[in-house]
Amino acid sequence: MSLFEVPAPLAARMRPRTLDEFVGQEHLLAPGHALGDSIRRGNIGSVIFWGPPGSGKTSLARLIARHTERQFVPFSAVTDGVPRLREIVKEAEGRRALGRGTILFCDEIHRFNRAQQDAFLPHVESGLLTLIGATTENPSFELNGALLSRCRVYVLKRLEQSDVVQVLRMALTDTDRGLGDQKLVIDDATLELLATQSDGDARRGLTVLEAAATLVGPGGTITDAIIRDALAMRVPTHDKSGEEHFNMLSAYHKSLRGSDPQAALYWMARMIEGGEDPMTIFRRAIAMAAEDIGLADPQALTLAISARDAFHMLGPPEGYLPLAEMTIYLATAPKSNSVVTALTRSLEAAQETPAVGVPIHLRNAPTNLMKSLGYGKEYQYPHDAPEGFVEQQYLPDELKGTTLYQPGDRGFERKIAERLAWWRQLTGDAANFEGRKEEPSSGT
Repeated sequence: MSLFEVPAPLAARMRPRTLDEFVGQEHLLAPGHALGDSIRRGNIGSVIFWGPPGSGKTSLARLIARHTERQFVPFSAVTDGVPRLREIVKEAEGRRALGRGTILFCDEIHRFNRAQQDAFLPHVESGLLTLIGATTENPSFELNGALLSRCRVYVLKRLEQSDVVQVLRMALTDTDRGLGDQKLVIDDATLELLATQSDGDARRGLTVLEAAATLVGPGGTITDAIIRDALAMRVPTHDKSGEEHFNMLSAYHKSLRGSDPQAALYWMARMIEGGEDPMTIFRRAIAMAAEDIGLADPQALTLAISARDAFHMLGPPEGYLPLAEMTIYLATAPKSNSVVTALTRSLEAAQETPAVGVPIHLRNAPTNLMKSLGYGKEYQYPHDAPEGFVEQQYLPDELKGTTLYQPGDRGFERKIAERLAWWRQLTGDAANFEGRKEEPSSGT
């Protein structure tokens, strides 16, 4: 290397050269697993690698090219386009005439629109190109069906902390490609800190390690403070518009539904630290209050809306307090999905009986003609009864006796159940209900 030549980044230099050097993804590469065995045989078709940044998608593609003795051609859906693809196809045709195949590695393949993705199809079908696509987004949403049907999809997992530590140790001891000749000193705890802060991204870990090595120089000691300095502003993994966005919202909602305030607070904090719009979190929480708590605690929906309004008034960081308060309240509130069930049954009943008329005694009679036709004639005004309740049919005859809402047995719904039972007793139809002779109290 000349004096003025800039060396490749550490992360690029430390790419594995063999499957034995590849760290992580044992669920794909261990003996007996389809992908690993196909690579070892040197016979693999077109594939899509879906996984988070730094999980090894590019390195794995390069290993496949090496094991299958095909030409590796990188292609970026961000910077390259269909004209470049035509050039690659022409080169591949010449290469095939000499008996050698071509692997086209398309990074960020989800950046191509559907029409551009179609440009790969004839060349993948003919076998001229073996396509390896890499994406951080869900292929089901981002890639067209025709292309997916011609590729096997392999899901790469975020690296474990121990995997990242192993990669970092290799870089620290490798004197050929890594930092071994610099004789750096770093203890296990600091290495673990760097691995944790890397969020399962080996490339990020190596980049920070290289920056730390530059800060301390050859023979230097890398401390926790140096690592934090090299990290500068670490942004937790969170994509506000991609797969991880929906995964974290789902985890937050399910933690609230599962009555786990610790987990709910954690996922809330992860989204905040990742730059999520707090209104997105509030919208999910408000929906959850109606869907999963409902009338078991009617105050839950009110508190969620109040917390949202408080955030608007306070703004961050003080506004995070009502967000956290709401999260704890919803997670610890009694749960019921009876409102969801009642809504579903009601909509189904409405769809099944779209032409049923309103019973005549419930109809409004603002004109003499309507009164003469009997509109509202037999309607009984509940407030005229001593108990504020009269036995009267409100459903059409076709749905008489139908139960759309059935209260649960938790929280405030216990009181609702008692009140319904009491009203049934007043009508003399208490056969299927247990309740008290006196009116239930209105307390919660």
